[in-house]
Amino acid sequence: MSEQTRHDKAEATRGMSARRRGMLLATLVAAAGIAFVGAGVGFVGFLSQLRGVETKPVNNADGIVVLTGGSSRISDAVELLAGGYGKRLLISGVHPTNGVSDISRSLPDSQQLLTCCVDLDRSAVNTRSNASETRRWVDEQGFRSLIVVTSNYHMPRAIVELSHAMPNVTLIPFAVIGDKWREEPWWTSGTTLRLLLSEYVKYLAAEARVRLAYLGLEFFPENGEQPTGALEPRRPAPG
Repeated sequence: MSEQTRHDKAEATRGMSARRRGMLLATLVAAAGIAFVGAGVGFVGFLSQLRGVETKPVNNADGIVVLTGGSSRISDAVELLAGGYGKRLLISGVHPTNGVSDISRSLPDSQQLLTCCVDLDRSAVNTRSNASETRRWVDEQGFRSLIVVTSNYHMPRAIVELSHAMPNVTLIPFAVIGDKWREEPWWTSGTTLRLLLSEYVKYLAAEARVRLAYLGLEFFPENGEQPTGALEPRRPAPG
């Protein structure tokens, strides 16, 4: 083989490698662009689910559950209970050291309701365990419908988890609107935007996990499926 032939073959090989790298780069750029557009469209769809005003439920339910973590969630849930929208209220995700007396101090006018008709769940540590503990409470009470109280940005993920845990229970959302949401548009606040983006990612992860579970692919099974005394919602003691 002549020197010229070897040189031509080497040039052809380098040319093919360059074309392959170019095609790979173009494919990666296109995939990243599609993913970016898809994420943007999905985020808009996520935002469209968020309510901007608080509206009382159209129908009553057997029970009410409030997922702790945001301002005024508990007071709004107690107000719904007082209005007869449900028979009992579960406060899910209460700190292990907190009791009914701690809640009573912030809601002094609701002492009687807190004593008679409110249960505390101190076991849940995240939205998924909120759903698991709520399911146990609903089963114990024999409820078939539930008003769900949580912040508007958290509601889509809460409904995904609760629907998966209790597919035969009717869920009625009551979205709590925070003061910051009322005071300024979310797109003008970096803090609110970061919160929404973070919640959107968690929502996508919950959706993906639930959809895979429906296909029989449970990569992260729940722990402690069997109820125990330590995990059951506790009825607050009088006083």
